Amino acid sequence: MSIAVAQPRCVAHDVAANAEAHAQAVRAAGARVVVFPELSLTGYELDAELVSPEDDRLAPVVAACAETGTLALVGAPVSGPRIGILAVDGDGARVVYGKVFLHHTEAVRFVPGEPAVIDVDGWRLGLAVCRDTGIPEHAARTAALGIDGYVAGVAHADHEAAVHGARARRVAADHGVWVATAAFAGPTGGGFARTSGRSGIWSADGELLAEASAAPGDLVRAVLSRSAR
Repeated sequence: MSIAVAQPRCVAHDVAANAEAHAQAVRAAGARVVVFPELSLTGYELDAELVSPEDDRLAPVVAACAETGTLALVGAPVSGPRIGILAVDGDGARVVYGKVFLHHTEAVRFVPGEPAVIDVDGWRLGLAVCRDTGIPEHAARTAALGIDGYVAGVAHADHEAAVHGARARRVAADHGVWVATAAFAGPTGGGFARTSGRSGIWSADGELLAEASAAPGDLVRAVLSRSAR
């Protein structure tokens, strides 16, 4: 399984511009799965309009996935309303997850989802969004569904770059699965004038396999094998 974590430049509330940046990342990644940050299509703007899976502005991402055979896991506010993940491939988009553990500011508008897993070529990927990764119960409930990997989109402040690794290593140690975390880099709205970047991929042994820089637009890729579990 080839997987990439991407941190595209983000324009607050501009789904069309952000979709183009996502499409560029998909093409550059050359991976079967590309994971994007929390609310990556709108920025961390809690009042952003909901994004429908049928939204025409997603067309560039769908086209890029069709060209490359990629499944893109994209962050967006979705119906519910939830802080969601859209799975985008060459056939279109669908909502596959809603953030379970909301911050109090998020709970004013959004409702929590439930743990979820998606299957990609026989690999079972557990899904998470930001604060979910910091709650051991979330990984435990997700792992109970049967997973090979745990993938998350997050938004962390620039001084929180070490958080990704600490949480990834805990999940790996507790559940014996690899972890991929896509973090925002650069400004992203919602009070995040500066974010951490440093998206990463960790083995089931907790080893850091690939790490992005703190720069917007960066991405990294790794290939996971069954023997790496």
